[in-house]
Formats: sequence, C-alpha cells, structure tokens
Amino acid sequence: MKDVRVVAFDCDGVLFDTLEANRHYYNHILQHFGRPPMNPEQLRFVHAHTVQQALEHLLGDDAQRQAAHVFRKTIDYGGFLKHLTIEPHLVALLDWMRGKFKTAIATNRTDTMNRLLREFGLADRFDLVVTSLDVERPKPFPDPLFKILAQFKAAPRQSVFVGDSDVDETTARAAGVPFVAYRNPSLQADHHIDSLKDLRPLLER
Repeated sequence: MKDVRVVAFDCDGVLFDTLEANRHYYNHILQHFGRPPMNPEQLRFVHAHTVQQALEHLLGDDAQRQAAHVFRKTIDYGGFLKHLTIEPHLVALLDWMRGKFKTAIATNRTDTMNRLLREFGLADRFDLVVTSLDVERPKPFPDPLFKILAQFKAAPRQSVFVGDSDVDETTARAAGVPFVAYRNPSLQADHHIDSLKDLRPLLER
C-alpha cells in the first residue's frame, strides 16, 4: 500500500463501539411513541444507516416519522455517550499517521458527529469529516469518498477506506477505493483487520 496518501474511516463500529449507544438512542425514540424496542435486525440496520433512513425503517407512519424527527432534536445526545467506547489503539494510530497521511471520516451520522469527536478529544485529529449532511447521497453511494478524494486531490488507488458493514463495502466498491474490513470477515475486502493497530503494518508495506 505504498501509494496510499489518504485514509478514511467509518465512525460507528470502527472508531467507536456505538452499538449500545445506538440501541439506547433509537429505543428512547420508539418508547416516546409507544413502540416496542428494536429487534436485532432493526438494530443492525440503524447502526449502518442515516437517522432519516433509520426512522423510515422503524416507523411506518409518515406523520409519526416527522414527529420523531422533531422529537429527536430535543434529545441531548450527551446522555448516550456513557454507552459508547472509543476503539483501542485509535489515538496511537492517529498520532503515528499525523504528517504521513491525510485522515478523514466518512459517516452516515448527521448532527451528532461533532459532539462525539469533541467529547473524546478527537475534534482536531482528522483532516476532514464528511457526514450524511455534507453530500447529496450518503453511503452506500460513493459521494462521501468522492468528496474526500476531491478535497485531497487523490486518486482512488491512493486511498483506503476502513469500514465494518456491507454499506461500507458497497461504498468503497462504488468509489473504486481499496477496502479494509474491520472485524467483519463476511465482507469482501482487500484486507481484513481485527484491531486498528493492524492498520499500521498494512500502510507501511
């Protein structure tokens, strides 16, 4: 991977273990509207998609979806941070990458991303953060990766994307960007890693 200049990361499941935070967040919304908690399939879906897509998936009634969007804007996301953990070795990896690579995030999060980075002291650790609000078409469309490539004037082969879901795999393939699968051996990827510390040897090749 000697030509790589840009390393992009998914957020949920890669930079942070956010599964329980997402479970509590969306169940809080469902409870407000008298709905039962999510089942495992619903949790997998919301974990990888935008909040708009998640609420469409969870709430069949259009009026209730609109009300849910209004309600969620009254929620203080800080209350869910206790259910979230930063991935081991992330900070050490970013320290090593500084000055060697451009770093970016391509996430389907919306207005919670900046709060999340601030809370964990990562706001200045990435050169670019692309959320679903920053592109016309979020993942699995390639637009977030295209925006990152354009920002750094890099070709697809000069970058890698680290993700953990089929949404990330599809995004990377659509953009022509080499894909590193994180803790998900079922994905089709150029490389598989089980820890962020495993990314450094790949980038040093």
